[in-house]
Amino acid sequence: MTRFRIDPGRSHVWTESRSSVHPIHGEADGLHGEMDVQLLDGRLDLSVPPRIRLELDVERLKSGNALYDGEMLRRISARRFPTIVGEVKEMRELDSSDRYHVAGELKFHGVTQREHGEVTVEVNDGRTLVIDGEQTFDVRDFDIEPPKFLMLKVHPDVTVRVHVVAEAEG
Repeated sequence: MTRFRIDPGRSHVWTESRSSVHPIHGEADGLHGEMDVQLLDGRLDLSVPPRIRLELDVERLKSGNALYDGEMLRRISARRFPTIVGEVKEMRELDSSDRYHVAGELKFHGVTQREHGEVTVEVNDGRTLVIDGEQTFDVRDFDIEPPKFLMLKVHPDVTVRVHVVAEAEG
């Protein structure tokens, strides 16, 4: 098994939610964590279950609007729950050689939910993993009530896209 460390400077998270007025975009760098995976012939070898853990400090999420950002940090109780943690528990290859179904746990706002989705995994020279994925979440599943400001109502569905770059240790 090879340990890969996520490169926070090259790994990013983008969010998109909708409101009654306009879309709200957010992004963050600084995604960190580690992956223990087995490689065989330049691909993931899933006969050995991978261990993958991703973390993001919630204060890194920014929309570019101080009012929205402050309200988001207040609603998600950023001081009490400063980190979003994702752990992959299962992974299986799909029809395409670089597409995988992943299932695991997402801990956000003190709530842990079982989640699943699809990702692409690219193995570069056995030293770099690049993982891309997108998933839509309902924030109410994490005990967060979407904000309402005057005429602005934020919808509960948030689409999250990740781009993870991890380098082999050693």
